Amino acid sequence: MDPDIQKMREVVLVYLDRSGGLQKFVHDCKIYNDSKQSYAVYRFIISINPSDIAELDATLGNYILHNPLQAAQIFQSVCFVAIKTLSLIEQLQTEAQISILLKPTHLPPLPSYVLSLSAYPFNYTSQRFYMSEGIVIAMGTVIKYTQGARFLCTEETCPFSEGRFRCIRVHCPGATESATVRTDFVCSLCASPLQEDMKFRVLGDKQIVEMIDAKILNALKGYSIDKSHFRIQAFTLFLRDELANKMTIGNHYRIIGIPACVQNGLQMTACIEVNSVQLYKPSGPSFVSENFKYLLSLTSSSCWRFTAVLANIFASQVVPPGTYNTLKLAILLSLVQTCEKENADYLDLLIMTSDPLVIDRLLNYSLCLLPRGIRHPPSSDIFPSVSKDKHGTGSASIQACSAVLAKGGICYIGDLSSYKKDKLELLQSVLESRTTTVFIPGKKYGEEADQQVTVAVQTNFWSFVDVDSSSKKHIQKENFLIGQMDVSLIPVNLVDGFGLLIYNEFPSSRLSSPVVHHTLKKAINPEAMLYKVSQQFRTQDYEEFILFARNLHVELSSEAESLIQGFYLASRRVRRDSIHGSTLSASALKILISLAKAHAKLSLRQRVLEEDAVIAILLLESSLTLKHGTSPLCVAPNPVFPFDLSDENSLQQRDIYLMQCHHQLLKFISAYSPGIHINTNEE
Repeated sequence: MDPDIQKMREVVLVYLDRSGGLQKFVHDCKIYNDSKQSYAVYRFIISINPSDIAELDATLGNYILHNPLQAAQIFQSVCFVAIKTLSLIEQLQTEAQISILLKPTHLPPLPSYVLSLSAYPFNYTSQRFYMSEGIVIAMGTVIKYTQGARFLCTEETCPFSEGRFRCIRVHCPGATESATVRTDFVCSLCASPLQEDMKFRVLGDKQIVEMIDAKILNALKGYSIDKSHFRIQAFTLFLRDELANKMTIGNHYRIIGIPACVQNGLQMTACIEVNSVQLYKPSGPSFVSENFKYLLSLTSSSCWRFTAVLANIFASQVVPPGTYNTLKLAILLSLVQTCEKENADYLDLLIMTSDPLVIDRLLNYSLCLLPRGIRHPPSSDIFPSVSKDKHGTGSASIQACSAVLAKGGICYIGDLSSYKKDKLELLQSVLESRTTTVFIPGKKYGEEADQQVTVAVQTNFWSFVDVDSSSKKHIQKENFLIGQMDVSLIPVNLVDGFGLLIYNEFPSSRLSSPVVHHTLKKAINPEAMLYKVSQQFRTQDYEEFILFARNLHVELSSEAESLIQGFYLASRRVRRDSIHGSTLSASALKILISLAKAHAKLSLRQRVLEEDAVIAILLLESSLTLKHGTSPLCVAPNPVFPFDLSDENSLQQRDIYLMQCHHQLLKFISAYSPGIHINTNEE
């Protein structure tokens, strides 16, 4: 025996004893032994810490990292001796029946252990451990594969024809089903054909997953600051046994696995046999730029000024400062109200506009402030679809889509009036439940029964409607209420599904000149910085600010909660008709809370104040007025930004105006919701 191999076996035994792996191995053996059933293959999972192994023996550590299949054979022989010595499994006959799966806890943080999914060449020939990361874009259903099988020689006089476990086939990383089980194997002793003993076939679960480099997100944005070019290609993962269903479509994962090359007919497919899976959540920045800190200190005298200035100067690369302030504030609120939690506070935007080109540019620009801002291409599906697996299994594969890839971010779906009725109905269902159901017909995909898979949709939706274009497609309604807008082209329930409805007219003659000048100058020199504020507050600064603000954990104060509840109850009473009852949707309360929390985050506060609730109520009341007409609260057409913000005096005037709105709101609540107790200055 090779002395190096013998030494590594001794080190393996020492490591298993010290790490607790031996105790777990004995426990697993007891489960097999208690079953009193003979298996062709006994499968064991052994967790390996490469650092600890390398400290015990550098040769063994190197062997595990760079020759994992051969290293597993060393563990196999040690485990076989342990089983026989301690009589752990009475049914076990040969060493070949033991299948060892080594699972490293981590890999050395060195470039040579990272497999880049966008770099060339893709090193799939060296069967060793690599670490990689990416986003799941397709998932197959769980199917069965053969872990191992016993074969007997068909020649009766051959010793291998007896009922012992001499000819065992075990699955290896990257191997297809035909490599483990087929009919052309021959006996190594007499060269006669081998026949499988079907009683001892061991089956396991297998799932095929498609993964792609996270750089794909940059390619799916409507506008990108990064002008670099890169190659992106999806690749295949095999999840087996305990790893099946450990991944969720749309999530970002780090994996450790062994690359391989699988032949499917005339095609060769590079794949990775996954060994371990870890959900990857990039941490956001722990700071904001000094300019934002200075701006926050300058506006600290009022809870409304900081967000007002933010909205005023936001996206100066696309539109002049001071234009589209209400829309820009709504965009910022929606951006900070993004996360991947199941019970998140969503904030969807539907914009009615007569200037779709500028609005489209503004929304495209805003997408890039988030890692997951997706511009939905009209040629693809918004929600998941089903197709046949391309690896020859015949099973179903669920394909990701814009809404799933935008998980924890924004999905911008463009002009809502361009979608057909069935797509709009599906969108409405998703906005209400934040889930979508994928139907998989069993007959078509080789299953006994039909399946329904529910996929979570955790993203904010942005869309717009061109009022000039849509008015030509249908007959406008008559007898509008005061302040009400014609949105009859879009189903009423779908309009209610969006958190905010915003009407942005083309800027008046007073504002159109700056917009026209800005557009012309940008057309001549796209890289030009037209305003000083664009240099002081760069796009990168806004990216860091949004990522920092959205990770803030905010709590609702009792004062803000009372104000929101009072407005909600009062609005339900005044917005009623004799046929349908209250016209205020049940989701309005959630939208109010989401808006208030978003304004607190945008103000870099962790507590929602009454001032935040006032902004939330004014924005929602403006949206409700567009949908259903004005109410006794009677807010102005542009209640959050009633006039231009040009200097500190204009900010002071806005504060006075908002305080008056607050006082008017208290009167409205006391008149139409007298059961709610609100603390007022008079008290």
